[in-house]
Amino acid sequence: MLDIFSQAGIHATWATVGFLFCRDTNDLRQQLPATLPNYTVASLSPYRYLDEAEILDPLYHFAPKLIDSISQVPGQEVGTHTFSHFYCLEAGQSKEAFRDDLTAAARVAARQGLTLHSLVFPRNQWNPDYLSLLNTLGIRCFRGNEPSWVYQASDSEGQHPVLRAVRILDSYLNLTGHHTYPLKACTANAPFNFPASRFLRPYSPRIAWLDGLRLRRIKRAMDDAATHQRIYHLWWHPHNFGRNIDQNIAFLRRIAEHFVSLRQRYGMQSLNMGELAQLGTVND
Repeated sequence: MLDIFSQAGIHATWATVGFLFCRDTNDLRQQLPATLPNYTVASLSPYRYLDEAEILDPLYHFAPKLIDSISQVPGQEVGTHTFSHFYCLEAGQSKEAFRDDLTAAARVAARQGLTLHSLVFPRNQWNPDYLSLLNTLGIRCFRGNEPSWVYQASDSEGQHPVLRAVRILDSYLNLTGHHTYPLKACTANAPFNFPASRFLRPYSPRIAWLDGLRLRRIKRAMDDAATHQRIYHLWWHPHNFGRNIDQNIAFLRRIAEHFVSLRQRYGMQSLNMGELAQLGTVND
């Protein structure tokens, strides 16, 4: 991914869970927030997993060197995905616990010389009641949800199978619009909200014959953003590429090539979330 981004001049924000900044299990335990979430559904808490494990294998649980590798590539921003993958809409968590969680995330990032400016809420559970905290913690922007009932933020119980099915269809057919946004609208209030435009679904052998539609859906929205000078926000989890790596990388390369053509034709820019927030501040 980093090679493709470098070759195409694509800037990206890597929203990183704070646990990954730690070196080992003992280091993680020393960095825990002052207040932990008390989810009604206990299995949501990673701290329960930590309590049950004497030692966590660093190979699978921690990644400070990988974070360094990302941050050293021009145009790549290390943002935050909260310290513990904090769920802001689940029963049992609190505003105080969320504040302490982000404080811990900022602390472990600072040890690696990184300042966090951008936030992606886990499971897209962005909570408007918590936004005022972001300004006090140095977070300048976050990724909101697409403005459609299909993508409305909710807790786990609100994720009805019908919604999931419609979201999958929307990845192939334009059911809810392009979801491109004018910069001025996104930066009207602090912290800035740069909503998602499209989740890049991973390659699936079972429906690979539909990949032409999946690519066309993305490219047409990119065209809309380029011709109208609007924001297009594509996102995915890096682990989505963990299977069928060759096919996923090839698909990403086709998206990158389309971006390059739009840059040549319309002057389209690629900015990470922090850079976009800076641009919004200057324009305001």
